[in-house]
Amino acid sequence: MSLDDFFLFLQRVFDRLIRRLRVGPPPRENGRRFLIVQIDGLSRSVLERALAEGRMPFLARLLERGRHRLQPMAVGMPTSTPAFQMAVMYGVRPDIPAFHYHDKRRRADIYFPRGGDAAHVEAAQGAGRRGILQGGSTYGCVFTGGAANSLFSFAMIKRPTGEGLLRAISAGVVLGWVLLKGTTVTAITLARALLAFIADPMRGQARGWRWLAIKLGISVWLRELFTLAVSRDLYQGAPAVYVNYLDYDVFAHGFGPRHRSALRALRRVDRSIHQLWRVLRRVPEHGYDLYILSDHGQAACRPFIRLTHGRPIERLLFEDYLEPGGPRETRPGDSRGRRLRGGIKAFRSGRSAGLFQRFVNYLEADFPWLLGEVKQARERGGVRVVAAGPNALVYWVDVEEPLMLAEIEARVPGLAEALSGSPGIGFVLVRAAAGPVCWWRGKSYVLSREQPGPFAGRSDLDLVLQGIRDLMAMRSAGDLVIYGIDVPGRNASFVPELGAHAGPSADELHTFIISPTGAALPEPITHPIQLYPHFIRYQEAA
Repeated sequence: MSLDDFFLFLQRVFDRLIRRLRVGPPPRENGRRFLIVQIDGLSRSVLERALAEGRMPFLARLLERGRHRLQPMAVGMPTSTPAFQMAVMYGVRPDIPAFHYHDKRRRADIYFPRGGDAAHVEAAQGAGRRGILQGGSTYGCVFTGGAANSLFSFAMIKRPTGEGLLRAISAGVVLGWVLLKGTTVTAITLARALLAFIADPMRGQARGWRWLAIKLGISVWLRELFTLAVSRDLYQGAPAVYVNYLDYDVFAHGFGPRHRSALRALRRVDRSIHQLWRVLRRVPEHGYDLYILSDHGQAACRPFIRLTHGRPIERLLFEDYLEPGGPRETRPGDSRGRRLRGGIKAFRSGRSAGLFQRFVNYLEADFPWLLGEVKQARERGGVRVVAAGPNALVYWVDVEEPLMLAEIEARVPGLAEALSGSPGIGFVLVRAAAGPVCWWRGKSYVLSREQPGPFAGRSDLDLVLQGIRDLMAMRSAGDLVIYGIDVPGRNASFVPELGAHAGPSADELHTFIISPTGAALPEPITHPIQLYPHFIRYQEAA
């Protein structure tokens, strides 16, 4: 028996005593229950590499035993956690075009980590639908899925539902063990980092100590807390549990989806899944089915500002395209044709290299009011630009309904065409009567098998085209949707990251689900909404 198991055993003793005094009888030992483990951000191609290289030994053994199988899954557009979880948990096609977007009707942005935004979206889009997690628990998710207990889910980040916080911290024995174990692992990790820094000081400075803090917070403390809290739920017989392990996604964003730091995170997640599997084997009377899946993959990318001399997408759009006079043709490093103001504005254009230029870029990013900005640069003249990752959404906020291509052309002639030829821009999507139009390298395509545009030669062309149609059918998608995916040479992201998702690249779109061999999942899975009927049947049977 491991120390984890010992402390969970002590907790079960206390639980039985409390139940006899206050709570009532234990759950009935009939019916089926399920545990969903989400490995956030893991594409099928990276999973297959990790299995082949021995980075996830337990998962490899689980598949080799023949009681579970790996099934391909396409996750639709956008390739993001909120859209995926809304579809799975509530069985609706979501109106969630990005991790950060603008709602014209509310005249407000939706940004999921911000308190209240996820709760609003869940209440609005899941209204009248039964969530697959009713009576169960969620950990680290965007939405609750109707769970009675929710911990570190964006929808309830400030106020965990029901007994979510109570279940996690009232168990003094388990919490004490998490604190002791986390403190020990933290001390060991810090000692190793210090020795590595002494051996190679420059290497430590290159990435800084910020990532060490993230590793400790996400991969040590949060993962251990989730694993022990889920274990306790399984022993108690919770009807449904959904845990989202964030380790890989966080490191893939920071270092790239195939970087060794991201791949090392998979080994830690694999150990936690193994621990949960051992718990499941000890409670066969509860009838748990284990599912392991991923919500999206990630594409390797570079920050957009590296291609534009430090200018973010918002500044490029306003300064080069959306100010009076319309779009103007520019070339990298060539400021001719730009409307520049004198003084500090010239430095803000990115023309000046060196220390002062970096200082001005820093001021604009963190202290826009010092440069006389009344509003943030992302909204000017009734146009709002939201950079969400490898996608940026442009909204004309004077109208509530999405604009069509002809209406955009009437406002800013040639905008989509000019944008599609700009450095760092992969393609631009707009709505038209005949369907979504894709501008790519200065040419327009009414996307179809006959006009595939940038997606020519894709074996999954039908999935890509359907995903883009779904995306542009969302009322909250931008009037223009700009992607840095499919940029010549390498993908670009409009926020500072080396791994990105939301687009239609194969790495982002294609993930997996590992399920019991007897589970009757649909085949093929071309959208996560297909999983809802399978999981809601557990609720109906109960």
